[in-house]
Amino acid sequence: MLKFVSWNVNGIRAVEKKGFPDMVKDFDADILAIQETRALKDQLSEELINIPGFTSYWFSAQKKGYSGVSVYVKKEPLDVMYGMGSPEHDAEGRVITLEYDDFYFMNIYFPNAQAKLVRMDWKQGFNKILHAFANTLGQKKSVVLCGDFNVAHKPIDLTNPKQNEKNPGYSPEERAWMDQFIDSGYVDTFRMFNQEPENYTWWSYRFNARAKNIGWRIDYFCVDASSQKRVRGAGILKDVMGSDHCPVSLEFD
Repeated sequence: MLKFVSWNVNGIRAVEKKGFPDMVKDFDADILAIQETRALKDQLSEELINIPGFTSYWFSAQKKGYSGVSVYVKKEPLDVMYGMGSPEHDAEGRVITLEYDDFYFMNIYFPNAQAKLVRMDWKQGFNKILHAFANTLGQKKSVVLCGDFNVAHKPIDLTNPKQNEKNPGYSPEERAWMDQFIDSGYVDTFRMFNQEPENYTWWSYRFNARAKNIGWRIDYFCVDASSQKRVRGAGILKDVMGSDHCPVSLEFD
């Protein structure tokens, strides 16, 4: 069985100062997916790039200090794909895909719609291309998608749904896309095992929100419909500190 972990670290260099290389070893994941690295590879320390026992791959935004994804793997993949074939979106370094013998692993940092939803059209364009890209991969073998989706899907997925209905991350447009994504056959693996409220993966740094568990569940592991039978467990690692997000996990057969 394989263990996967996904985590938005909100700055890889910031979390390095909090002991990130040791955290990687402690996760003991076959694949660790990282979002919002906010660094170019040449800005990273040797300790971050070459953690013993892992090979790392990095896809950075062209803009310094912004976006970016990376993966740490125990077993090197057959292939690594950077982006999804859309130069406009790939310039922000948001998608890295690994190919293994019997599955693809997609690490995704979805755009934030931002205040007053000023990036909604851009995000919707990204979502459409990403969905089509995943469908194409799924014609060949299993697909595992993970990352910060920047959307809470249902009222159960955030503390104050009514107050946030027009805000980024819970707007009708974003939730409608998530509905479409799930309805097309992708499975939110956490909800296969847990239907309880108050399970969140992101908390504002303000108002002591994490201690009070005033949060949102916006980080996911999803699989295509044909791969649901391979899922053995999914969880939220809420006790892991170092970011405003906590990691999420998947056990995959």
